Amino acid sequence: MAAVSEKWADHAKRHLKAELKRADVNYAELARRLTDMGIPETDTSVAAKVNRGAFPAWFLFAVMRAIGAHTLRVEDWS
Repeated sequence: MAAVSEKWADHAKRHLKAELKRADVNYAELARRLTDMGIPETDTSVAAKVNRGAFPAWFLFAVMRAIGAHTLRVEDWS
């Protein structure tokens, strides 16, 4: 079971990093945007969550909103 959850955490991490790169948003900028949305974060806390890959769904949704991403495509994950 641990291997399966690690696989999905890796998918989540890679997807979020790709979305940040696509939006040209670094961790410091993302932390500022999240804080402006009422979710206090630092660049260090954002980096830890993203690199861990095992962040809560609300964090993923908040990040997607903060960077202006409107879709989450999971059919490409294998």
